[in-house]
Amino acid sequence: MSIFEYNGSAVVAMVGKNCFAIASDRRLGVQLQTVATDFQRVFKIHDKLYIGLSGLATDAQTLYQRLVFRHKLYQLREERDMKPETFASLVSALLYEKRFGPYFCQPVIAGLGEDNEPFICTMDCIGAKELAKDFVVSGTASESLYGACESMFKPNMEPEELVETISQALLSSVDRDCLSGWGGYVLLLTPTEVQERVLKARMD
Repeated sequence: MSIFEYNGSAVVAMVGKNCFAIASDRRLGVQLQTVATDFQRVFKIHDKLYIGLSGLATDAQTLYQRLVFRHKLYQLREERDMKPETFASLVSALLYEKRFGPYFCQPVIAGLGEDNEPFICTMDCIGAKELAKDFVVSGTASESLYGACESMFKPNMEPEELVETISQALLSSVDRDCLSGWGGYVLLLTPTEVQERVLKARMD
């Protein structure tokens, strides 16, 4: 079993009309044994920027702490929040720096940039970025997430439709992956508000 599959995970981000949603499952496991069903994989960097970390849970928490530290230094020096594009480059550089003993994480970055333009991107454990205009996925359920998102995604969705779409894509995908699931968490960000929802899923 790959080290990326040790804890199990599913993270997906999707773009709508001046908004985005980022969702994850809530299972923390040790291979096939489930340890917790309320595990947090989506973290806040600032009001308009979030990161989802799939992969090894311990590395995800370590990496998040380092990213918060680097962002706070940036805020002190620049007196402003980081743009999503800049933050993606920071994450990429941080991961590539450790390429010979990498953090076993695959980050999904989602944020609202200038003019509330949604930005999403994902990368592998050594920081190779993959930018997208529709959706990005990572984790052990990524194969089934690609299929579900590919068939459900429509451009320029309104916030409510976007939440419904990403929720259905996540729930149908984790049912096809034994290492992720046990509920879901969806975060919707529009220019004026943040909505968090917890999804009920099959608990097996």
